[in-house]
Amino acid sequence: MARKYGNIRFFVQFLAFLVILVNPFLNYYWHFNFVQGWYQSLGIGKLWFVSPLEGLESILVSKTIYLPLLIGMLIPVLVAYYLGRVFCGWICPINFLCELEDRLLRLLGLKKRRDLFRLPKRTLWFTLIGDITLAMILGAPLFVFLSPPGLVGREIMMAVFFHTLALEGVIVIGVLVLNLFTRRFFCRYFCPLGGLLAFLGQKRRFRVVRLREECKECGLCEKACPLGLSPERGENESAYCWNCGECIDSCRFEALSFRWVQEAGGEKR
Repeated sequence: MARKYGNIRFFVQFLAFLVILVNPFLNYYWHFNFVQGWYQSLGIGKLWFVSPLEGLESILVSKTIYLPLLIGMLIPVLVAYYLGRVFCGWICPINFLCELEDRLLRLLGLKKRRDLFRLPKRTLWFTLIGDITLAMILGAPLFVFLSPPGLVGREIMMAVFFHTLALEGVIVIGVLVLNLFTRRFFCRYFCPLGGLLAFLGQKRRFRVVRLREECKECGLCEKACPLGLSPERGENESAYCWNCGECIDSCRFEALSFRWVQEAGGEKR
């Protein structure tokens, strides 16, 4: 079965990963600084993008409203509001590494056990609340230092600039190990950035829509979903969905598709 969105998404993820992979080399060896940083704080020329969670933590910890920080957060917030968790599904370097891991296992003919450990989906909200609360108690933006997506870019930068790796990099390895037992275990339950993007994208306009009359309720879409969501139960409409398109690729009856919707309730009868 053709994986239209899966292949497109993997290519987009590859390009996004290439940015944080090549950028330190350009900065260090060729002094090309038009692009700086990684996805926690990424500068392209004079335009800066700031991760909403890291920006929120910095504001809460410093108790200061910094206008450039708010401007840097604006575009990611708007993207999440209209498109949902597309950063998680299409750009995040952690998900890209998990995709590489999945493809390598398939290439080696190894079939990993799927979703051995499951937690309530609302665990993601408790993770987000706990991260923000802990950051305020400690007086430090916790996710800035320990964010697995941020650690990928930081480890690459450390290797290029200082020829060493930081101890925190083992967190990334831990995330990849957990992926062997439950698909996107960290992304499902313990990524506070994913939680914040899900919260912002609850009323997203771009989503997976199910045509009920075409659906045969075969369960293939749920098996294909990296997050274990079931479009048959309407979970494609939930805040947890990251619009990756895997369920659409898996559907043999063309009952699922991406659509722009005007209001909540995108399931079509």
